[in-house]
Amino acid sequence: MITPAKDTVYIGVNDHEIDLFEGQYDVTENGMAYNSYVILDEKIAVMDTVDANFGEEWMANLTAALDGRTPDYLVVQHMEPDHSSNITRFMDAFPAAQVVSNAKSFPLMQKLFGVDYPDRRIAVKDGDTLELGTHTLSFVGAMMVHWPEVIMTYDAATGVLFSADAFGKFGALDVDEDWACEARRYYFGIVGKFGAQVQKVLAKAATLDVKAILPLHGPLLTENLDYYLDLYNTWSSYGVETEGVFIAYTSVYGHTKEAAELVAAKLEAAGCPKVAIADLAREDMAECVEDAFRYGKVVLATTTYNGGIFPFMHDFISHLQDHNYQNKFIGLVQNGLWGPTAAKGMKAALEPCKNLTFAETTVTVNGALDQEARAQIDALVAELMA
Repeated sequence: MITPAKDTVYIGVNDHEIDLFEGQYDVTENGMAYNSYVILDEKIAVMDTVDANFGEEWMANLTAALDGRTPDYLVVQHMEPDHSSNITRFMDAFPAAQVVSNAKSFPLMQKLFGVDYPDRRIAVKDGDTLELGTHTLSFVGAMMVHWPEVIMTYDAATGVLFSADAFGKFGALDVDEDWACEARRYYFGIVGKFGAQVQKVLAKAATLDVKAILPLHGPLLTENLDYYLDLYNTWSSYGVETEGVFIAYTSVYGHTKEAAELVAAKLEAAGCPKVAIADLAREDMAECVEDAFRYGKVVLATTTYNGGIFPFMHDFISHLQDHNYQNKFIGLVQNGLWGPTAAKGMKAALEPCKNLTFAETTVTVNGALDQEARAQIDALVAELMA
């Protein structure tokens, strides 16, 4: 068994049966991990459960870790069903155990599972502690990271921060892949709207002597913690992670694609440190969203469609707006053979987003690229490189 810290045993599971996480994020290739842990002390605390489909495997892992002992507490940090679905299984199996969670969790238990354990529960809030023996658990309020009931837990004896969904990523633990790419897609897709709340939690974490971060998804982080903390600080403050330009386009007959690719080629020729380009109709939308947050400069190129924006671009901008998009420099490319209005539509759709700066140059393609459009692309590239 994995022991990430003294007296702490990993009892989570890997899910390679899932195709869509939360009904929308493609995880077919590398699956998903549902993490759970046990702290073995004079009193035993189990940290969260796992998805409903893996209850038997999780209970087998728990039984092996207990080695004949009986747990005293189930700490529920987050009520999302991929972590809470085996609460009743646990409470039925161990009738003397108590469930420890934020007070806001218990109404959710009632709604999800029809029981809220009024005689077997301990409600905790930010700053409360739970003594296990040599281990003292301190609870850290993490409201809206990313549900209202979320708490994190700090073990002073080991320096472990049980971080709930924060610092999680897509991918099962038996798959080796780059952390940042899938953690970024996970963060901006699931937590990204709540940057201000993440910043508050990071400020709390800065007061703790954190030696390891154990999330509910993804690998257990036990080394180079500054790297993960710095990335989370950049992401949650909507800063620039990578210098360069992200180009997102939609195209019907190839002319807008040609314009977008010309912008990319000219940026690269001008020495842009990094250029990423994506066809919104064919690439993973969540990956496109993460790149829009990753870079400080973004070009949106689309066709005028029914007097507005092509559907995939409209969907993309809706995702950005829903996830609190802000602090970016935006260039616009529109195509319209007789009535190009896509740029106006994109600006209007982005209006709710904060601190966006738009390039003075709007590139207009009237059907196919001509000399005027090429000159506008040169002007836009100059602005992007300024």
